[in-house]
Amino acid sequence: MVKSSKKIYAALGIIFSYIVIYTFLHGINTDVPNSYNTHEDEIVTVSSQTDDSKPIIILDAGHGGVDGGCSAYNGALEKDINLSIELSLKAILETFGYTVEVTRSTDTSIFDPGIVGIGKQKKSDMNNRLNLFNKYENAVAVSIHQNQFTDPQFNGAQMFYTETNPLSQTLAQTLQNTFKSKLQNNNDREIKNAGKDLFLLYYSKCPSVMVECGFLSNKQEADLLLSKGYQKQVALTIFSGLNEFIQANYNQPA
Repeated sequence: MVKSSKKIYAALGIIFSYIVIYTFLHGINTDVPNSYNTHEDEIVTVSSQTDDSKPIIILDAGHGGVDGGCSAYNGALEKDINLSIELSLKAILETFGYTVEVTRSTDTSIFDPGIVGIGKQKKSDMNNRLNLFNKYENAVAVSIHQNQFTDPQFNGAQMFYTETNPLSQTLAQTLQNTFKSKLQNNNDREIKNAGKDLFLLYYSKCPSVMVECGFLSNKQEADLLLSKGYQKQVALTIFSGLNEFIQANYNQPA
């Protein structure tokens, strides 16, 4: 009877996964070129029940408020793309039983009230983001950004990490592999150790990565990243890699 019950619950989990992912992606036309996959038929199966063995997920939508980040050829700002992907990713994670906290859920900087001056506001903003990264003993942090370069030919997602937490490199590689296998078949980029260059990652105690989802300086990729449908594909790709990492590195209930 116990084995039969487990099989039933496993089957229900698969069905639930199909329903959630289909609902999330149904009706989306991303107009993705051949070098990009939508993989709407690939289902990630996890329990939808929250449990204590799962780490809390910290999501950081880079920039915000007066800090727009980099911009696309048409003036669209990185901060807005980051936030859209973050909120989509949050929705997926919570549907599958993860507890999620975000550094921001609106277009705002999160510096302390009363701070005057852009430099001081930026410092306060980054410190508050870091405080959330380090708030929990059992957490994983993902900072979402977009890339830019002077040469418009470059494209593709790339993961950045530091060696502060030994699992950060594993998380970065898992996510990089997932982008290549599920969304960007021609992406040959390698993960990069940012050292002290990335404040949040260097001082974060938990496994942390920065996901540069693509290049706004590349018109084709910028058009994709500005599409709500593709933003959801990116969110689903990050979820898939993040979930794979957690299942492989954290104790899961029997």
